[in-house]
Amino acid sequence: MSRTPEENEHIVKEGFVDKARRTLGRVPFSDEAVAAYYCAKDPTTPTSVRMTVMAALAYFVIPTDAIPDIIAMLGFTDDAAVFWIAWRTISNYVTPDHRDKAKLFWGKDTNDEGPRTKDAPD
Repeated sequence: MSRTPEENEHIVKEGFVDKARRTLGRVPFSDEAVAAYYCAKDPTTPTSVRMTVMAALAYFVIPTDAIPDIIAMLGFTDDAAVFWIAWRTISNYVTPDHRDKAKLFWGKDTNDEGPRTKDAPD
């Protein structure tokens, strides 16, 4: 099913943060996905890059995809494939600031010195 860029953006806005936090440790692309999320939210990121990120993240967020996420060991393989294809296209646009925001999201110090004590920003 094809969605408009606006629909993808709405899906990501409504569900990405919760899904990312719920799947921590089970999704091998968590750090990159959150950095890509911040890249897509950055107004200086080109529109085509933001649209690519939103489409890939929307696929990750929606519960009905090619392989349901609840299937152990296989559930996120299709999400990973879709994300990594998008990542290869957009990774040059992900800045150190986007990566730092992703670290803060997970509660990590931006100097990789371990977890922070305060809650990560949304």
